[in-house]
Amino acid sequence: MTNPYTLLNSEHSTQYLCTQLAGLLVPRGLKLVTAESCTGGLIAAACTDLAGSSAWFERGFVTYSNDAKIELLGVEPRLLRRAGAVCEGVARAMVQGALAHAKAQVAVAVTGVAGPTGGSPAKPVGTVWFGFAVPGQVLTEKCHFGGDRAAVRAATVRHALERLGELLLKPE
Repeated sequence: MTNPYTLLNSEHSTQYLCTQLAGLLVPRGLKLVTAESCTGGLIAAACTDLAGSSAWFERGFVTYSNDAKIELLGVEPRLLRRAGAVCEGVARAMVQGALAHAKAQVAVAVTGVAGPTGGSPAKPVGTVWFGFAVPGQVLTEKCHFGGDRAAVRAATVRHALERLGELLLKPE
């Protein structure tokens, strides 16, 4: 079955997606926290561009460096040494750390290679790992986005907002 949230929003702006997200969070009394690496705070910025976002947006962590991931979110240094910052384990640790360090019940984390440098055969430019937490569920997923740095970052923001909406629409 196709998710109506994606169909309705596939052509809409991030402002529209944030408005829809607010409409899913506010009635339930839920707050959102973000933990961002490759987007450098763009998801939080998109959310807080919307007037009244203080009703549903709690805070954002910009953890671009590994040290920031460790200090602010509690990501284990050995995980970063073993797998690098762009992996499923780090995305999961980031989203869980964001929830642990905020008064929020919903979270999204992103870690990826926006480019133009930094890619490898195993993790090419455009590889992004997402961590999502909604009440009763934590999940991760990997996407690959094409284009230049700006395109990868924009696609990451859009996917984060769309996927959060989809997850919040699922019956609890």
